[in-house]
Amino acid sequence: MTILQKLRPWAVLVVLVIVWYTVTEQKIWNSYLLPSPQRVAKTFTDLALNGWLWRNTLASLQRMVIGFFVSAALAVPLGFVFAVYPGIYGYCKGVLELLRNTPPLAFIPLLILWCGIGELSKLILIVLVAFFPILINTVEGVAHVDQKLVEAGKVFGFTRGRIFREIIFPGALPNIVTGLRIGMGYSWRAIIGAEMIASYSGLGYMILDGQQLSQTDVVICGIIVIALLGEFGEVLLSCLTRPFLAWRGNVRL
Repeated sequence: MTILQKLRPWAVLVVLVIVWYTVTEQKIWNSYLLPSPQRVAKTFTDLALNGWLWRNTLASLQRMVIGFFVSAALAVPLGFVFAVYPGIYGYCKGVLELLRNTPPLAFIPLLILWCGIGELSKLILIVLVAFFPILINTVEGVAHVDQKLVEAGKVFGFTRGRIFREIIFPGALPNIVTGLRIGMGYSWRAIIGAEMIASYSGLGYMILDGQQLSQTDVVICGIIVIALLGEFGEVLLSCLTRPFLAWRGNVRL
């Protein structure tokens, strides 16, 4: 892959930054509503130097990571159980669908009443958001494993454990990775929303605080950090899972 091909995904971003710079330099847009890139960069540096940016970033990152891993630890094994024993899934599907189709932010008032505005309420909210895409993709992944491969494993005398390790799990893994990627993105959306409503720390709180103080540059800094962390999470997940998907030559992460 050439350097030009590697830079291609960022071409539109570069154009947008140039337009942003031009609009603010020519004072086409009110600087209160859209501060210049230079001002945002200075604010970013100031927030980083005084520690405010790092404290809030670490607070959000810690909440997201814990909530995401709890979601994955619950959803992936349960997805295998539901796929192998569809009768159990049939009993639970109604409740799960009701919860899945309820906007997670609707639970925030109830979570605050039950758990306060501490870490537990935010953790539960992330799990409610990230759990379902991981679960559904796991179930779908196992359900679509080629049954001919399973039968071939039985013919060759594979134990049930070996069939799971060498046929079912690798076959379902692409779907599981897709669910993890979606769940990670949903986790960020959930925690930022929760921090805007009930929190005294985190990037969501920093953005809301900037809006209330009419500091648009602080708001934009928070959005940029969220975007960068989301992209970093995607890259990290791709790097961690790529070795397990090497057998699928057509997979692109």
